[in-house]
Amino acid sequence: MAEEQNGAAANAEAPQVQFAMQRIYLKDLSFETPMGAEVFKKQWKPQVNQELNTQTAKIDEDLYEVALTLTITVKLEEDTAFLVEVKQAGLFAIQGLEGQQLAQALNTACPQILFPYAREVVDNVVTKGSFPALMLPPINFDALFAAALAQAQQQAEGAKTETEA
Repeated sequence: MAEEQNGAAANAEAPQVQFAMQRIYLKDLSFETPMGAEVFKKQWKPQVNQELNTQTAKIDEDLYEVALTLTITVKLEEDTAFLVEVKQAGLFAIQGLEGQQLAQALNTACPQILFPYAREVVDNVVTKGSFPALMLPPINFDALFAAALAQAQQQAEGAKTETEA
């Protein structure tokens, strides 16, 4: 009985983790067709390049803005057919997470929620520009975060080795 009470007391003292999406919104959108109408005279064999970036900002206590930026450049041979940049953002209330756990939530869970919205915006804008639909493949944000951590660790170890030498 005493063990149950001690366990309950420990649970009451541990911070309760809360994660809630407050709002999702389109923060910025850009679409360019540098070639103009000339692009429609060329054979459609596109080369698609996708860049991805996330930014986080603490808005208030336990409230964070996460912005996912997708930049899609589509080229026909050496010429840019179109360029789309979407910044899809969201407000997330996060409590009970600190350090590495908070960083992981902000860099994996939040972008994972935002990505389908950004992907839909890209597809809609591209088709309104009179181009074939562009469905972007899913992204594994957990793997990207793990790779970024591994790269940061390698850089830190390399800097440490240089300092010791």
